[in-house]
Formats: sequence, C-alpha cells, structure tokens
Amino acid sequence: MTAQDEPAVEPAVEHTPWRLLTGLLKTQRRGLIAGVLVGLTWAAAKVSVPTLLRLGIDRGIRGNESLLKWALIIGAVGVVSALSIGYRRWLAFRESRTVESRLRERLYNHIVRLHIGFHDRSQTGQLMSRASSDLQQLQQFVVMIPMVISNLFQLIAILVLLITSDPLLALFALVPLPFVNFSARRFNSKIHPAVMAVQVRQAALATIVEESVSGVRVVKGFGAAGVQSSKLRNEADRIRSVSLDAARIRARFLPAIDLLPQIGLIAVLAVGGHRVLNGDMTIGQLIQFNSSVLLLIWPMRNIGMMLATGQRAAVALQRIEQVLTTESEIVDAPDPVRLPQAGSSTGRGSLTFRDVTFGYDAERTVLDRFDVSIPGGSSVALVGATGSGKSTVTRLLLRFYDVQGGGIELDGCDLRSLAIHDLRRAVGVVFEDTLLFHDTVAANIAFADPDASIERIESAAKLAGAHDFVMALPEGYGTLLGERGFSLSGGQRQRIAIARAILADPRVLVLDDATSAVDPSKEHEIREAMATVMRNRTTIVIAHRPGTIALADTVLLLGNGRIAAQGTHHELLANSAEYRDVLASWASSEEDSDLIVGAADDSDTEDPRAAGVVDPHDRAAVSPAAIRANAAVVGDDLTVGTHVHEPIGGE
Repeated sequence: MTAQDEPAVEPAVEHTPWRLLTGLLKTQRRGLIAGVLVGLTWAAAKVSVPTLLRLGIDRGIRGNESLLKWALIIGAVGVVSALSIGYRRWLAFRESRTVESRLRERLYNHIVRLHIGFHDRSQTGQLMSRASSDLQQLQQFVVMIPMVISNLFQLIAILVLLITSDPLLALFALVPLPFVNFSARRFNSKIHPAVMAVQVRQAALATIVEESVSGVRVVKGFGAAGVQSSKLRNEADRIRSVSLDAARIRARFLPAIDLLPQIGLIAVLAVGGHRVLNGDMTIGQLIQFNSSVLLLIWPMRNIGMMLATGQRAAVALQRIEQVLTTESEIVDAPDPVRLPQAGSSTGRGSLTFRDVTFGYDAERTVLDRFDVSIPGGSSVALVGATGSGKSTVTRLLLRFYDVQGGGIELDGCDLRSLAIHDLRRAVGVVFEDTLLFHDTVAANIAFADPDASIERIESAAKLAGAHDFVMALPEGYGTLLGERGFSLSGGQRQRIAIARAILADPRVLVLDDATSAVDPSKEHEIREAMATVMRNRTTIVIAHRPGTIALADTVLLLGNGRIAAQGTHHELLANSAEYRDVLASWASSEEDSDLIVGAADDSDTEDPRAAGVVDPHDRAAVSPAAIRANAAVVGDDLTVGTHVHEPIGGE
C-alpha cells in the first residue's frame, strides 16, 4: 500500500482546538462586534415586521387609520433590513478573510521554520491542503459568526413574542423544537468523522497532483502518465465515496431540521383558523403569529448549516493545530553568540569538526567520530561512495540536523550557539538539484538580498560566468524564468545558482555536487566559475568528477563515516587504491547513463599511460580503466585553479 493509498495523518487531538480560533478572533473583535451589532439591527427589523403587519391590517384595513402610513413604515423597515444585511455581510467577509490570511501566514511561517526532518517525513500535498482547503473551511465558518448571532437573537425574540402574545398557539408552534434539537445533536456527532475523511482524502489527492506536476518530466520520460492517472482516478473515487457518505448524512438530517418547524406552522394555521372563525382572534393577530412562525424557519435552517460548517471548521482546526503544535527540533540558542567580523583575523571561515557522530536513524550511523579542521580560506573536496556521508556534512553544517555526538565550530563558535539566521547567512550552498524560482534572472540571483543593486547582480553573474548568456536572453536580467528555471540549460541554471551564492557573499561556500547534472563536455565552463568563487574563500566541494575534485587544495576520502584518506587529488590518485576505485565507480555509472541515451564514448579502452596525462575534458582519460591504471602521472590541466596548501588536520 502506497503513501497515497493511505496517507499518514497525525493523531487528532482529543478536544477540538477552538482556542486557536478564539485567539485569532480576539484580534478582530472590533470588526466582528460591529458585524454583530449591524446583524442585531437587521434581526430587530425582521422581528418587527409581523407586528407591523398586524397593525396595518387591524388599523389600516379594518380600522380608520391610513393604510399608506403603515405601508411606508413597513417599507422603511425593509430598507433598514436590506442595508443592514449588506453591511453585515461585508464586515463578516472582511474579518473572515483577515483571519484566514493571518492564520495562513502563521502556518506558512511555522512550516518553513520546522526542521528538515519534519519535511522529509511529510507529504507536500498534505501541507498544501492545510494551507488552502482547511483554511477555506475555517473562513466559511468565521463569515457565519455575525449571521448566526443575529439569527439567534431573532430566534429568541420571536420565541418571546410568541409566548407572550398567545401561549397556547406558541405551544403548538414550538412542539417540534425538541425534535429539532435532537436531530441537530445526532447530525453533529455523525458528520464530524465523515468530514474528516473527506478532508484527509482531498489532501491525499493534492499530494498526487503536486507530485505529478512537479515531476512531469519523470512521468513523461518513463511513459507513466497512465500510472499517475490511475492513482488519481482511484483517489478521486475514494473522495467521491467519502463525500457521498457525508452527503447521505446531510440528506438524512438536514431535511428533518428544515421540516419540523413547518409542522408547527400547520398546527398554528389549524388552531388559529378556528379561533378566528370563532371570533377569539383577529385576522391581523393570526397573520402576525403565522409570520412570526415563518421567521423561525430561516434561523433554524441557518443554525443547521452552522452545525455542518462548524464541524468542517473543527476538523480543519484539528489538522492545522497538528502542524502548529509540532515543535522544531532545530532552534536558536537561548542567548546566541555572534560570529567574528567577516574578513577579520578570526572571521575567515575556519571550520572544525570534532568527533562528529550522526545517523538518520538508530540502526545506521552515517558519520562516526568524523574529525577534521579546515583553515579559513582553504578548499576541501569530499569524495566517497554513495551513502558515505558527503551531503550529510552539508546538512549538519547548515544545521538542517544537529550532531548526535561531538560538535562543529565555525570561526571558533559552536554552531548550536549561533542564531540559525546568522549561521545560514554565513554558509552558502550550491545544491546538486538547482532550484530557480518563477521570477526574473535578477531576482533569482539576488534571492538572499532582494535589495541588491543591479551592479552587484551583474558583478556576481560575471564572476559565475553567467553574464554573457544572460545578456543574450530576450530581456537580459529582466527575463522571467519558467518554473524551476527549466527554460535554461543545466549548465546555465548552475551558473545562476553560483551567482546567487556569490552575491550572498558567505564566508563558507559548499558546492554540493554542483556539476553532476552538467554534461561533462560543458563541465569546464562551470569549473571556471567555481574556481573564481572559491579563491580565498573557505570552500567544501562535494564531487566525483576528477576535474572538479582537482579544484580543491585538499581531498578527503570518506569511508565508514570517517576520513579514510586525505591529500591532494594527485597524491590520492597515485597512492590510494580505494580513492581510484571510488572515482572509477562513479565514472562507470556515468558511462552507463551515457549508454542509455546513446552517448557513450568507445575511447575508454585506450591505455592512458600511452598519453602520459589525464585530461579531465577527455572521457577516456577519466574512465574506470584510466583511473585504475594511472597512479603516477597527472596532466597540468588538472591543476588549473588550485594551489598548494598545508595538509588539513584530521584523523
């Protein structure tokens, strides 16, 4: 059973968290109170109409008073009622939309503050559902609050008038009310789980749609449109099923809530008609009483609607509360320290990993007493097999996760003692999966500093080697990129990402497999930009291509969660069989990928020793056979952008 078949939903809290809503309503109390007062004016106007009808009939038609006078009075009351209901509606929607907007902002801010582990476990569709459809359910409930209060006032006022004017007829009119109350309570208990099921399934459907749209290239590439369509159809059928269950409950109870007051109206006509014929009641009094009973129907129907809306809102509040009550595992220190001034003797971006131990679960340790010191301004390449912990180092450095043992220091400050915002402004990352936003090129480059001048943006682009192709775009830096930047090539996207990191000007830069998605024949273009931005900046390069690895001063080979070997790329290539095996394994996997798309090069069978050099632009020279065979001579091309540096301290 897939996650879409049965989406994981957190256990509901035992009580409906109305406190969350009341807290928001307090901030909007002035507008809501105004809406309620206007609603009470409307209710008073509505309640007065039956009495005015009686007086108009008994005094204006059967009596000697002016009928026009009573008609004008009733018309004036109707105008007051119409103006009141219009103003009440505007106030109710204004306040409900404000509540929805504020809660959406609060929910969004909380979601983005939550630790990465939460997002790793959560379905995007479930979170989107809470921020959209659940909030809409809540908005629909809030908009009814002034209406329901005015309807309650109308209901109470009508009941008082009925009982005081004619207790016997009132008894006949109100006999159905206990049955209405019973039906409403039964409806309330049955609709809640049905509504919860509908909203959970809607969230599951949102997950399928989100995954299909965001992964449309994978879906099309594997010809799996039918598979996703089948998933969506199955989930849509489930939504239809649970929605029909909820509809059956409404169809069973709401007509009864609507019908029962009509029975009271029939009783009033039967008993009241006999009393008029017997002369015990005037026609005006009967019409007044009958009109008053009719005025009971809409408030009771509205209260029934409010019960259904309230249950949907209660479910929505529970689902929103489940997110808002989730505490982030990564938080600021109570009294965070400040990093030394960037560029000072103590603020050059030095990094120290002291016996760092970490694992994503209890069964497997990814880093085991990982220990290394990286001087400020130097560059280090992390190399290792899949799952060796290379990207985990990046995640720990950004405090996406906290270490489980040992510690990490940046310029002498433990990461856990720093404010998260300060840490992440000090560490810039160019991720393997480059994400560009649906915005202009300039806005994407200035993502970390939206107020950056166009001169700074262009300077960053020039350093990243992106300026020329950006200027060739239809509107240059003002060109709007498509979603995720797929209108650009992989190399162009990567250079925009590097420019973004340059403009942020971090003291530590992490290049997390930044060239893996770029064609090897174009890799040298990215490497030139990388070499520029790495100069005199603490840099961690996670890579598996020799040309990229060679940019670093020192290479650390990771194995079993520790440093298995360290040295320059040349030294490890000559002296470490494990290092050569890792590079050969990566090269082999890339060749397999090339074969799939028909782009494999047959030249990897050459004997690299005949050439005497290893050229990173030459697929043959970095093939598995070449890497294993070459243990002594390395070409000059591999040393471009590097310089000799002291060995890095470590194991």
